[in-house]
Amino acid sequence: MHDRTLWGVGTPRTFRIHWALIELALPYKTRPLETRTAPTASAEYRKLNITGKIPTLVDGDTTVSESSAIINYLATKYDSTERSLLPRDIRSIAAYHEWMSFISTELDATSLYVLRRHEGLPHIYGYAPTACAAARAYFTRMALAAAERIKDGRTFLLGTKLTGADIMMVSTLDWADHCECEYPSVLRAYREQIVAQTSYPQAVHANKAT
Repeated sequence: MHDRTLWGVGTPRTFRIHWALIELALPYKTRPLETRTAPTASAEYRKLNITGKIPTLVDGDTTVSESSAIINYLATKYDSTERSLLPRDIRSIAAYHEWMSFISTELDATSLYVLRRHEGLPHIYGYAPTACAAARAYFTRMALAAAERIKDGRTFLLGTKLTGADIMMVSTLDWADHCECEYPSVLRAYREQIVAQTSYPQAVHANKAT
């Protein structure tokens, strides 16, 4: 039996991988590692991911960290006609990678992670109200740009089927809701359609921390 283990639960980034694995119908084991807990600093885990962050996927003899990289790995390795998280034509593939980069950098790292640090963990990173206000404003501006690209009412970012880019976007919108960030109704409608039509609820359950 193939040895596939996902290390990590309880965060938007671990949620992405649970969702991708479920969508691809890949059996896996979960090691319920939570962020910023003692086990992330253990020798066992640091051998897999020197940063001590989650998620990390061990798939046979391949180990991958960083949520977007894991999604791309799974989508590429396990692509099939029955189940796929990648588009097929070259123009859509280019758009896919553009979305993945945009979500990872402009919405997640540049905006929401600033709030995670300075509003969620001020005892570690310090209070930074000016930086947080700027991060919120930037998130809204980038969300408006994203909404403009899907204002035609499409169900998925790339048209007719779920891809890894949708997993990234919906998990990021969930995180934005948690941070009480504003974003357009177009994106809210987009999120609601995907939640209703995919394995999103199963992934929520799989990602629950103890």
